[in-house]
Amino acid sequence: MSRQTEELQGITSLGSGHTQYETDYDPKLLETFMNKHENRDYFVKFNCPEFTSLCPKTGQPDYATMYISYVPDQRMVESKSLKLYLFSFRNHGDFHEDCVNIIMDDLISLMDPKYIEVWGKFLPRGGISIDPYCNYGRAGTPWEDVAWQRLSQHDLYPEKIDNR
Repeated sequence: MSRQTEELQGITSLGSGHTQYETDYDPKLLETFMNKHENRDYFVKFNCPEFTSLCPKTGQPDYATMYISYVPDQRMVESKSLKLYLFSFRNHGDFHEDCVNIIMDDLISLMDPKYIEVWGKFLPRGGISIDPYCNYGRAGTPWEDVAWQRLSQHDLYPEKIDNR
């Protein structure tokens, strides 16, 4: 088996002729591949402007842009599988804060990254928007300190909200 074939082993959604969109939360949709540059730290950032979930009390849809940034170790998340996974929240009822934490926990379980942060910027409903942020840095590494610094200083200078 070639190195490239080995690195891509387990990726089933990318390049498949037919994409099926699951509408019920399913972390098993997530797939990984090997990080070819594990000898250096670098950020990978995903901007997902079409995230949708449901309010657990009213069943009304909630819309957000999800920002996911991480520093990989050995495994990386495959982007199409991430897209399908995020789409699976479409009929999932949870509060905004729960959604970002569930996403982060699932990605930690999947990849064991050195560092990860998830920030949901939800559109307002009832005249208020909610923008939950969570992060994680691997214990016993400098990334643990980075996580604390980013969390403790998160949003000290909030953006001007004029686009929602």
